[in-house]
Amino acid sequence: MSHLDPYGGAEARGWDRPDQPAHLPWPEPNLDPGPWSADPHAERYATPTTQVEPVRGAADLLDHDDAPTGQIERIPAGVGLDHDDAPTAQFAPVPGDEPEPDDPPPGRRHRGRRRAGAGRPTSGQPASSPGEQPSPHLDRPAGSPGRPAAPSRAGRNLPAAISVGLGLGAVVLLPLFLYTPSFLLVLAAAFGVGIWEMSRAVRRARAVVPLVPLIVGGVLTVTIAWFGGLDALLLGLLVTLAGTLVWRLGDGMANFRRDMTAATLIAVYVPFLGGFAALLASSPDDGALRILVTLVAVVLSDTGGYAAGANFGKHPMAPTISPKKSWEGFAGSVGAAALGSALLLWLLFDVAPWWGAVFGVAVSCAAVLGDLAESMIKRDLGVKDMSNLLPGHGGLMDRLDSVLFAVPTAYLLLVVLVPAVN
Repeated sequence: MSHLDPYGGAEARGWDRPDQPAHLPWPEPNLDPGPWSADPHAERYATPTTQVEPVRGAADLLDHDDAPTGQIERIPAGVGLDHDDAPTAQFAPVPGDEPEPDDPPPGRRHRGRRRAGAGRPTSGQPASSPGEQPSPHLDRPAGSPGRPAAPSRAGRNLPAAISVGLGLGAVVLLPLFLYTPSFLLVLAAAFGVGIWEMSRAVRRARAVVPLVPLIVGGVLTVTIAWFGGLDALLLGLLVTLAGTLVWRLGDGMANFRRDMTAATLIAVYVPFLGGFAALLASSPDDGALRILVTLVAVVLSDTGGYAAGANFGKHPMAPTISPKKSWEGFAGSVGAAALGSALLLWLLFDVAPWWGAVFGVAVSCAAVLGDLAESMIKRDLGVKDMSNLLPGHGGLMDRLDSVLFAVPTAYLLLVVLVPAVN
């Protein structure tokens, strides 16, 4: 079967086509056909009979029309190149750019700092390990302008953590004592942010939770618990889970179990446990004081644990969950919360000091368990902090972890120790 020649005439041609070269649409008169232009009657994939002449020297590679031949020194044949592609040794050194010797000869003053190389830092800085970049602030003291403040032994920026902690305390206590019903807005905003942080964190485990029904249900749970008590808190949790279930079914059954498991964890962990704070604050006449003694016990537990662990911590408490927690720190947490609660409950509620100490020990243990629980969640998810919303603290959930476990414990104990007056 014959075909039309696209570069020749209109006549049909086959394998017995005449011995004439094909006319290219872009003729190059100076183009050398080279050694691969074999006999047109030869087999298409046959080995070329003409061999390419080997390059006799490295200088032959530089005979190009575009190469700056006046600035390149010719290299004798047999001299190897430094790199595979770029002949770096072919350029003459620029005057005045000679490398400085590391050790100047005697009697000669060193001309400033030497340049940093791949394995050599600048003069005046210690040598860094392989793969470690030398810090540009090593020649400045800690806390000076241009160099960040040294972190504390707990791995946090302590001044920022103290400032943010005081600000959070003011946001909580001022509405609580100025106008107690406004504290409900603080709880709703805090738990809404906590649900948002948790929903972002569980995405590391490829779980996508319905954010809208969780936030709406969480705010509803806290609100009806404020006005309806413990039964309303349980009802709010059921409504939140039902709304989340229906919302999630609209996205199909793919990964349904994983998403609903994460959504249930968030609904129980944040708005349900946090709803006990609404139960404490809504107590007639002394709701603000109940919140106060609970928060003071949690703060004393955290402060005592930090002080004892940083100075005396030697025996890890849960190395696989939270390596920085020690049994000495736990003892400091329990001791500080027990002493402070014994004094505070005796002054505010006329409760015997030993019962106040029991209250402090229970709240401290619950706070430590809450801290360990969130540490375990973050370790499973592979995150250090829930977010970077609060400088020195991480996310809001990193501050609420102890409180979320402490408020149910405080509520149950205060119901027994300080019955509410209806």
